Amino acid sequence: MPSRRTFLFAASAAVAAPSLPVQAQRPSGPSTEIKQLPPAIAALSNRRAEAVPITLEEREHRVERARELLSNSKLDALVICTGTSLTYFTGLRWGQSERFFAWVLPAKRNPFVVCPVFEEGRVRERMEAKPATLPQASVTKVYTWNEDESPYTLLAKALKEAGITAGRIGVEERTQFAFADGIGHASPTLTAVSGTPVTAGCRAVKSPAELALMRLANDNTLKVYEAAWKSLEPGMTNRHVSDLIGVAYERTGFPGYASCQVAEYSALPHGSLQPQVIREGQIILLDDGCTVEGYESDISRSFVLGKATDKQKKVFDIVHKAQAAALAAGKAGVPCHAVDDAARKVITDAGFGPDYKHFTHRLGHGIGMDGHEWPYLVRGNDLPLESGMTFSDEPGIYIVGEFGIRLEDDWVVTPSGGDMFTPQSPSLEQPFAKA
Repeated sequence: MPSRRTFLFAASAAVAAPSLPVQAQRPSGPSTEIKQLPPAIAALSNRRAEAVPITLEEREHRVERARELLSNSKLDALVICTGTSLTYFTGLRWGQSERFFAWVLPAKRNPFVVCPVFEEGRVRERMEAKPATLPQASVTKVYTWNEDESPYTLLAKALKEAGITAGRIGVEERTQFAFADGIGHASPTLTAVSGTPVTAGCRAVKSPAELALMRLANDNTLKVYEAAWKSLEPGMTNRHVSDLIGVAYERTGFPGYASCQVAEYSALPHGSLQPQVIREGQIILLDDGCTVEGYESDISRSFVLGKATDKQKKVFDIVHKAQAAALAAGKAGVPCHAVDDAARKVITDAGFGPDYKHFTHRLGHGIGMDGHEWPYLVRGNDLPLESGMTFSDEPGIYIVGEFGIRLEDDWVVTPSGGDMFTPQSPSLEQPFAKA
């Protein structure tokens, strides 16, 4: 799913080509402001050895779970072209192009691959890679098509050989329209429908191995943020801060990024393109995270250098209480909207309502291999929470023209409430102090 990180990574295009859509706030190119690493960032060490990759055995379990959900949803097969869901099930990372490529999982037969004929060698290389990542690789058939042939006719043929001549085919939701349309017209007796009940049904509930990677990603992000906070000085630009954090992530071995917004620009939840300078007593908002073996973190911290004003402290305390209320509400079995309701009530009762007046976005989003994924903690979502689902918890109060404060941590649903991967920030002046 697109996330703030997607927006943040594209800023250079928005600056260099004003005619393009403004998608981000990140400036282009490396900063020239970093002359020497601050001690706190230089002290960070590589943590890659702590990350345990997802095993082939776990991917085999994912395939079997997908088959259960295909049956439950009365779907005859699942088609995944590229992207995160492909990696989730198979370990394959395949770039999206205009040429049709798909991994297909029939509900009752072996999986198969449809790809251009000249890509077969690359496919088989990945199928035979060690350590193995592709479930049921030894029984996975590869169907190939030439440039002057229809891959969708070939798909229909492959489905027929798998015993599927009529029925419903689930298509992964991020499949580009040209492919989805081709799948939908592959055969007059096959109907293309959303495959989200299967993909989301599998991916939304995390395994212990997935949770371990997410905990590591979140812990790493918090340590990087703390090192950056210890390195900040009045007069630094927000770009300098983002670049320091980028370097810090490089030292830990996990790629990541953070947006830095200052003063009135912190009241814009996704920030601004405007150059900003850090001053004492102004709100500084850091946001985003890193990736560990494909799993994301997403953390926001709001703080000041020096002394905070009474108004800043008041708003921080309200947001802090809202975040805690949301976490307490996140029990298995309650609807998704109840978590948003709990946080929004705290903010509204404190005088910053009604509705979205100052808390301008939903309480949170699912997170895992995508920074934003199913389900979403938002009004109207009646989907029950399940133990093992993971989300952001990110209430905010944004006062346009003055400042905004958002606190964001990631957490996992348990029967008794949410379990945060990282401790809540205790204050504006000491954001990383131990509680």
